[in-house]
Amino acid sequence: MSTVVIVGAQWGDEGKGKIVDYYTEHADVVVRYAGGPNAGHTLVVGDDKLIVRLIPSGILRAGTRCVLAQGMVIDPAVLVSEIDELERRALSPAARLFISDRAHVILPFHVTIDSLREGSQRGNLPLGTTKRGNGPAYEDKAARRGLRMGALRDWASAESCIERAIAAWAPVLRDLGAEVPTARAVADWLRPLAARLIPRLADTSTLVEEAIRGGKNVLLEGAQGTLLDIDHGTYPYVTSSSASAGGAAAGAGIGPTRIDSVVGITKAYATRVGEGPFPTELHDSVGEKLREDGAEFGSVTGRPRRTGWLDIPALRYAARVNGLDGLAITKLDVLTGHRELQVCVAYETGKGRTNDFPIEQLAQPDGARPIYEKLAGWSESLAGIRTLAELPKAARDYLAFLEQRAGIPVCLVSVGPRRDQTIDQKNPFLA
Repeated sequence: MSTVVIVGAQWGDEGKGKIVDYYTEHADVVVRYAGGPNAGHTLVVGDDKLIVRLIPSGILRAGTRCVLAQGMVIDPAVLVSEIDELERRALSPAARLFISDRAHVILPFHVTIDSLREGSQRGNLPLGTTKRGNGPAYEDKAARRGLRMGALRDWASAESCIERAIAAWAPVLRDLGAEVPTARAVADWLRPLAARLIPRLADTSTLVEEAIRGGKNVLLEGAQGTLLDIDHGTYPYVTSSSASAGGAAAGAGIGPTRIDSVVGITKAYATRVGEGPFPTELHDSVGEKLREDGAEFGSVTGRPRRTGWLDIPALRYAARVNGLDGLAITKLDVLTGHRELQVCVAYETGKGRTNDFPIEQLAQPDGARPIYEKLAGWSESLAGIRTLAELPKAARDYLAFLEQRAGIPVCLVSVGPRRDQTIDQKNPFLA
C-alpha cells in the first residue's frame, strides 16, 4: 500500500486532473485536501470531457472512494451541480463520495465580497482571484466564525453561525455598495442544498486513516500549485490555502508520517492565471502559440492563461518545499513545432547571479532577470508515442536536461490529454 501526494509544482493549472485520474487506476481512495471551486480539473476520457471544481478527479474510476476533506471550503450549490452532472452521465457518486463535516461552507455573501472587493477595494492592485468566495470563506475560518458542513445538521446552530458572519461582514458589504443579507435568507438558500449533502457527511479524517491502516492505496490531491501557496507562494498573489504538500496532512486530517511519496506536476513550459510576478512570461508570438496549442484558458474562469518558458529555479524551489520524489511532466506535445526552446536556468539579481528562485525579489522592479539556455526543438507529433525511446531525440534531450537541472527524476510524461497518451516511467503505487 502507498499514500501519495500529487501537488502542482508551478502556479497551478499543471494538468493535475489528468494525472490524478491516471494514477487513480491504482488508488482505493482519492482525497482533495485544500482549496475550493476556484480549482478546475479538466478530465478527458475517450472523446468525453468533464470539468470538476470540487469533486476529486478520481470520481471517474468506478469503485474509488472520493473525499472532500476538512482543509477545503465548499460551495454547496457548485457541489450539488457537479453531483447532478455526474449522475446525468451515469457516473453516480452516491455510495463513494464523502464530505468532511469539518470542511467550511462558502456562502453567497462570500462570493459577493470576493467579486466586489477584487474590483474596487484593491484599486489598481487586484490579486487576480477567481471571485468564487474562497478567500472570504477562509477568512471566516481563521476568524473562528466559519460555518462548517457538520453544522448543517442543526439549523439553529447554523443560523446563529451565519448571523455572526454576516454581522462581521456587514460594514464591508455596505462599503462595497452591496445589500446585507439576513441570516434567514441565507439559511433558506442553503436548506435544500444541505438536504442533498448531509447524507454524505462523515468524519473523513478517520475514514482516510482507516484506509491507510487497512493497506489501501490513498492519493491526496492538491489544488492550485506551490507558487500559489499561502506560505510558500509569490505573496500576496497567492491562494488562501496550503497548496503545497505540507498542507496535505493537515487538510486530510492524517499525520505526516503516513505519506510515502510526493509527486510534483509541471508543464513542459509554464503558465499562470491572474496577477502576480511571472518572470519567464512571453509577450510575443511564441507565447501566443503556446497558449493556442496548449488550449491555455482557465477551466473555471475561461481567462486566457499567461504563458512562458519553463523555470528550473522555480522547480527546484518546489522540490524543496514539497519534498518531491518525482516529476510528472505534462503537455510535452505542446512544444512540438518550436525550432528552438528556452529554459530559465538561473537569475541575475542586484546581488549577482543565483541558481535559486528569487521569490522575494520578484515583486521588486527589475529585482530579478531570468537567464536562459537554448535547446533544440522538434517537429514530430508525439500523439502516438508511448515510450521514452520513441520520442524524438530533441524531446528526450529536453527531458534529460530538465531532470538533471531540477535534480528530480521524471516519473511520468504526458503527450496528450487522453489517459492512454501517457509515458509511465515509475508509478508511485507500483514502486
